Parts: sequence; C-alpha cells; structure tokens
Amino acid sequence: MASNTYYKVVAENRQARFDYQLLEVYKAGLILQGNEVKSLRLGNVTMRDSFARADKGEIWLYNLHLSPYSQADQNKIDPLRKRQLLLNKKELVKLSSKAAEKGLTLVPLKVYFDGNWAKIDIALAKPKKKYEKRDTIRRREAQREIASAVKGKVKHGSGRH
Repeated sequence: MASNTYYKVVAENRQARFDYQLLEVYKAGLILQGNEVKSLRLGNVTMRDSFARADKGEIWLYNLHLSPYSQADQNKIDPLRKRQLLLNKKELVKLSSKAAEKGLTLVPLKVYFDGNWAKIDIALAKPKKKYEKRDTIRRREAQREIASAVKGKVKHGSGRH
C-alpha cells in the first residue's frame, strides 16, 4: 500500500540531546488553534525552553513559542500558551506515571508535519550531569579530529600517484 503522506521537519530541539539522556521517544499530535498551523508551516516556532508536563491524565506542552501568523489578527492567540498533546490512552498512562518518577522529565525533540497533521516527538529523559556533558563534548571533538585526519590523508595520498 503506497502512502501519499510527506514528512516535513519544522523545528528541532538540538540542545535537548546534549542536556538530556533520552530514554524513550513518543510521537504525539499537537492541538493548534486558528492560524497557528499556517505560522507553523512557515517555521515561525522556537523550541528552546519548551517542556511537557503531565496534568490530570493529559500531557501539556509549555513554552513552545509559535509566532502569530503575520496576515492574521495579532491579538487573538498567545504565542506561549500551553498546548495539549494527543497520545493514545496507554501511552498517556505510561508517560504520566514515568514522568512522576524522581529525576525524569518530558522533553520535546522536534515539531513536524506528517501529511497534514502537526506532530511532535517528545522524549522521556533524564538530565545529564555536568561531567557527562563534558564527556559528550570530548567525544565529539575526538570524532572531528579523526574525521579531519582521515580527510587529510585521503587528500595527500591521492595526489602522489
């Protein structure tokens, strides 16, 4: 069965992968109002300080800044309002109970369109300690050095023949 849906990433929270150890990732629907969909399609979204929280059996997304659509009435919708996430019942119960555990949090990773539907990937995550972040930086720099050394050898080696 061929699918006609497309997958377009609108925004990504790259800092989350550095600041948190991601345990499980969930795909959730995003409830939007009015012209927020048009604004999201244009990429007018900032995920920098956003987070999710379980409240009364529902998952809510906070601090996702969705700028107002420029050609719409500017006064209608608060760009930082909390937005409800859509998950199936089993996932809601699982996430609510795990997010209540000490030291675990819900972090949004990316906002995208799956066909015509606005979706968001949220992860159950554990914050990294300072020394874990330093290890991540050290590993990344070592990988860069290895890659540049290999690249340099390939350039020098191919010119000699």
